[in-house]
Amino acid sequence: MPDSPDSVLSSGNANAGKAAIFDLDGTLLDSMHVWTDVDNEFLHGRGLDVPADYAESIAHLSFEGCAEYTIRRFGLPDSPQDLMDEWNRMAFDAYATTVPLKPHAEKYLRHLKATGAKLAVATSLPPRFREAVLRRLGVYDLFDAFSSVDDVNNVGKDQPDVYLHAAAQVGVAPTDCTVFEDILVGIRVVKSVGMRAWAMYDASSKNQWRQITAIADGVMHDFSDAPLIL
Repeated sequence: MPDSPDSVLSSGNANAGKAAIFDLDGTLLDSMHVWTDVDNEFLHGRGLDVPADYAESIAHLSFEGCAEYTIRRFGLPDSPQDLMDEWNRMAFDAYATTVPLKPHAEKYLRHLKATGAKLAVATSLPPRFREAVLRRLGVYDLFDAFSSVDDVNNVGKDQPDVYLHAAAQVGVAPTDCTVFEDILVGIRVVKSVGMRAWAMYDASSKNQWRQITAIADGVMHDFSDAPLIL
């Protein structure tokens, strides 16, 4: 994290009344490679190539939305539940055993907690996945609330619902919330409702990085770059 006066680091209320809302895949977690592997295995197993824009096209969608999009795009005979069940089987083990936090993430979460911030998650990741990985990594209990697209009628991250739901759960006004996100549509939408947006670089969104940096309030390559005061 950037250097800061000792008084800021030691203060118990420097972030009181503020909230930090974290995306998981590609932001708090170094996990996007898991879904690249799933995409490759799933589509290649059906004799299909992975289109260059596929990951970007589904990044903001709910899990069910990803399944529906995939069925439409490739004309698959499966039901959305069939695809979700298959993807769950393919990906869950990685979250339960190997997916790591992004560098310096735990230290940053503990700093925010110690200085009075409320912490929330806003994710498209199924609840079973997020609980398994965050408990294994020892940070689950640092969060005050969890918001999933499942909680907002599967509305994707191209709309602010999942972020506003997270803010409401911790009782903090949107204008006092900072969202940490790696996708352009998410950053754009949180800015539209008055939230601050800090962008995490991830290789999965590198093609949009120039656009992301143009609108984000700050950018990070890991959590050592994150703001000590929200």
